[in-house]
Amino acid sequence: MSIAALTALSLTAFSHAAESGKRIEITGPVTANVIRVIDGDTILVAAKPWPQQTMEVYVRLRGIDAPELKSACASTRDAGQQAREALANLTNDQDEIQLTHISGDKYFGRVVADISFSDGRNPAQEMLSAGYVSPYDGGRKSKDCSSW
Repeated sequence: MSIAALTALSLTAFSHAAESGKRIEITGPVTANVIRVIDGDTILVAAKPWPQQTMEVYVRLRGIDAPELKSACASTRDAGQQAREALANLTNDQDEIQLTHISGDKYFGRVVADISFSDGRNPAQEMLSAGYVSPYDGGRKSKDCSSW
């Protein structure tokens, strides 16, 4: 399925959900392969939602917020780089991951999902436990340099 067809399908589904007042969520699991780590809370994956179909999609890890790589604050940029490296190390040896509770993000072209490894580990929880990221519930982020 082409990106244009998926976009049209997504827009149609979104408009129907908006009319009904319901949030679209795909329970999953959807198997995926990590293509690359974008930052400490976003990865690019090759998702396999249907047999013989693969699509690339940016996935934000649900429940975490990483320091911004393009922050005006040097300390935040450094913390963002450390978070990206930590997530890259976590995902480096994972052949396949599972995406669950997949929903649209506030930015078009990206989804939010829970991610798990084949051994059951949750990279978002590991990033939180290690202190690379903070909890995030979708609200406004702090732009304070001292927050990282």
